[in-house]
Amino acid sequence: MELRFDMQYEDAYREVYEMVKPKYKLFTAGPVACFPEVLAIMSVQMFSHRSAEAKEVHVDTLNRLKAFLEADKGEIILFPSSGTGFMEAAVRNTVPRGGKVLVTVIGAFGERFAEVVETNGRKAVILRKEPGQAVKPEELDDALRKNPDVHAVTITYNETSTGVLNPLPELAKVVHEHDKLLFVDAVSAMGGADIKFDEWGIDLVFASSQKAFGVPPGLAVAAVSERVFEIAEKMPERGWYFDLPLYRKFNEKKKGTPSTPPLPQIFGLNVVLRIIEKMGGKEAWLDMYRKRSEMIREGVKEMGLGILAEPGYESPTITAVVVPEGMKGIDVYNAMRERGFELAKGYGSVAEKTFRIGNMGYMTFDDIREMLDNLREVIEKLKA
Repeated sequence: MELRFDMQYEDAYREVYEMVKPKYKLFTAGPVACFPEVLAIMSVQMFSHRSAEAKEVHVDTLNRLKAFLEADKGEIILFPSSGTGFMEAAVRNTVPRGGKVLVTVIGAFGERFAEVVETNGRKAVILRKEPGQAVKPEELDDALRKNPDVHAVTITYNETSTGVLNPLPELAKVVHEHDKLLFVDAVSAMGGADIKFDEWGIDLVFASSQKAFGVPPGLAVAAVSERVFEIAEKMPERGWYFDLPLYRKFNEKKKGTPSTPPLPQIFGLNVVLRIIEKMGGKEAWLDMYRKRSEMIREGVKEMGLGILAEPGYESPTITAVVVPEGMKGIDVYNAMRERGFELAKGYGSVAEKTFRIGNMGYMTFDDIREMLDNLREVIEKLKA
């Protein structure tokens, strides 16, 4: 979708457009294809982030996110960063230097959370599962019994590298039984899997704009509990850029963020939240994601390919597909790209034996059928 404007230097625009113009139908892990309505609103001319208009859209976006995440008791925070910024914020605002964090690892992004913990001077205690497996409540309970001195637990709700959805409500219950802080990486889950912040007792859940919401990258969103703020207020050296109490203060007094936010992404996210409402609400939106992912998994299985995720824990937003013996995931990726489809390469420790199919952002069921038809032909040729 190319938006056109009256331009004095259209040749400058055209030179860059030729480099970045859309060539593929996207089934990626993110960034993903954006809704036309999002691209349109993001093209409006800029204005001051301290203006009345900016304050109005900021507050409205917070309120809509609060309702979508069922976070009446939580504070919605917007960071001008990727979702990883909230990993660092969670650690620096609540865990003292040298303190321990139990990090559940079911793939590459659990590993990243552990790295964030360690590089910020804290100690990561790892509960690691094999790729494709989810963390079970009894395993988390056992790990917490063995490590009663941890300050917090991190859970990757949806592991993008393996296509596994962790059983978050059950895991959250275990964390509360041990009275620990709960940090949830929902980067590829929020907007595609249900989140009930208050009911599940989450302390901090975060995501990025470029995944299931179908907005360009550059904005991170989170819901944060009162308990986090109480601890953060007393935490020394929590930094400035990711200082959570500072963001809450700006929400309340300035109706904005401490530093300049990515206004176009906030406009785009606001539009998506309105689209969800017009589609019939949260349940209808999440049902769309469920149907997309089921369609992809069924199509892949019909080709004789395997799914990396263990049964019952499949992601609603991305599927990691296991290639047959003698075939490499990158070969499938490259062949599909030649046909005009951008899938996602395998990632992390399972990179060679998998490729991934994302179903986030703007796409139709006809797009999925077309992609599966082409994938079937690619697999047959590679097998031959």
